[in-house]
Amino acid sequence: MKLVPLGDKVVLKQLEAEEKTESGIVLPGQAKEKPQQAEVIAVGPGGMVDGKEVTMQVKAGDKVIYSKYAGTEVKLDKETYIIVKQNDIAAIVED
Repeated sequence: MKLVPLGDKVVLKQLEAEEKTESGIVLPGQAKEKPQQAEVIAVGPGGMVDGKEVTMQVKAGDKVIYSKYAGTEVKLDKETYIIVKQNDIAAIVED
């Protein structure tokens, strides 16, 4: 199956949480904070959304920082994805 976002929606796949702290302490599953960094999997077409023209500024493959409590989690084929509006994405991470 494939997720195809509509309008100004973006499908993200959250990057893995750190397994240990900078000082080397290994974290159990519950102590790991969910990262706010994700990879863009699919991007909607943009267009007219709520009466405003929306141009999509992210593309599949981009690594982004998104708002902590944004979006809807969806499980598909044993993978978890987050669907957010483009304006919930704060920045694109460039290497």
